Amino acid sequence: MVTVLVAAVAVAAVLSLPWWLPGRVVALRGRLFARINGDEGLPVPGDLIGVERFREVYGHPAAGGRSKGAVLSDLFWYWLSPGAHVHQEHLEAGERYDAVARTTRRYLAVPRAEAEELARRCVSRVLRERAPRGDTARLVRLRDLMMPVWAEFYYELVFGEPCPRAARDLIVGNADDVVTALKCCGLRHMGRRHRLTRYLAGRLDDVRHPLPDGLSGEERAYYLQGTFFNTAVVQMSEAMAHLLMVLARHPDAAATALTGDDRAFDAVLQETMRLYPLFGVAHRITTGDIDLDDGTSIPEGSVLCFGYPEFHRTGFDDPGRFDPGRFRDGPAAKDLNHIPFGIAANRPCPAWRLAPITMRVAAREVLRRYALASTAAHTRSMPNRGPCLLVPRHAPLTRRAWTHRAALLFMWIRDRAEDVWRSLVQLVLGTYMVWDARRQRLCERHFAQLETSHASSRSGTR
Repeated sequence: MVTVLVAAVAVAAVLSLPWWLPGRVVALRGRLFARINGDEGLPVPGDLIGVERFREVYGHPAAGGRSKGAVLSDLFWYWLSPGAHVHQEHLEAGERYDAVARTTRRYLAVPRAEAEELARRCVSRVLRERAPRGDTARLVRLRDLMMPVWAEFYYELVFGEPCPRAARDLIVGNADDVVTALKCCGLRHMGRRHRLTRYLAGRLDDVRHPLPDGLSGEERAYYLQGTFFNTAVVQMSEAMAHLLMVLARHPDAAATALTGDDRAFDAVLQETMRLYPLFGVAHRITTGDIDLDDGTSIPEGSVLCFGYPEFHRTGFDDPGRFDPGRFRDGPAAKDLNHIPFGIAANRPCPAWRLAPITMRVAAREVLRRYALASTAAHTRSMPNRGPCLLVPRHAPLTRRAWTHRAALLFMWIRDRAEDVWRSLVQLVLGTYMVWDARRQRLCERHFAQLETSHASSRSGTR
């Protein structure tokens, strides 16, 4: 009897793992990361700076430092290597940043009709390639499905020609490696990233617009890689995976998307980006003291960690519920705690205009071909890459609904089983990468070398 009881308890413990272990591991990982990184970050919103001061502090001129002086920067540079020192998001303010930002705006300033047609063409091409017959339901990972789309889109935006398959494979391999490491689901594979760098270095004369002044040839390749083929491809693939997951779980939102009512669909998109912001934390280093009129003083050199998810949840009734009506029937989005693209006064996402336009077209192109369904977990970080069932809208009527239910049951079981293993992988690999980033000190060493170089230059001119 005792043996049977012990066996039953053991089986129950194993079966219950998906419901309790991942959350415990996430909490443990957070404590380990905090221990390794130290106590340098000042959370916003937090005890010192409430949510009502979030925009004021974020937009303050002295909250403009980006990388120099923050231990946390070493981790982001590690994940975004190579070339983090010329990545637009990590350059400090100055002539070099201005030149890079100006170039990025020039590339992204695409007429709306041209951007929509390019997005439609890229989605259509990838979907035809992945399902040439188009009459069979398929289980996919939405982020993996979308990554080739945006690889082709941004390649054509940069080079003005259709993306060759070999180039697309390099871009997807690079972007997938970056985002997998960012989510601590795998270690970096720098060989994949360097292959793209070498390819881009050989194509610098083929771009549509002049590249930033003041950068070497290698740095110009890094600029293209970091801006368009790291950040743009990764963020757009993640954003589309979130949007399609929402449409899979909310058929009424999918029906809204298909009506052609842009205003109603924009409310769906805005609510998706409120619930699942692409950025967890944006850190900024203060370049001077910030004195607020309530007596709060933030000294120069403070590392401010702006929490997007916390900000997006404050001020909304039942904030965990998906409700596009918040943006359709209530106040304007600019008057809500909603900053999916950041704040205009402090390095907003340069694709703030282009991204919603192209996402709307891409989602409708997918929905025109497929009905979507998913039983997988949908979280902000989406480490499962968005499992989803694509059901062709014009599939033969002989297809039985039970096969789709069986596929969704399989997805549900697989997702929960993967969640257990993945949480342990993230704990081990994430801890190692945080330690390795601290060991390599990519950001700290870069600025130390700059200061040494400037000191030598000043000595030589005396």
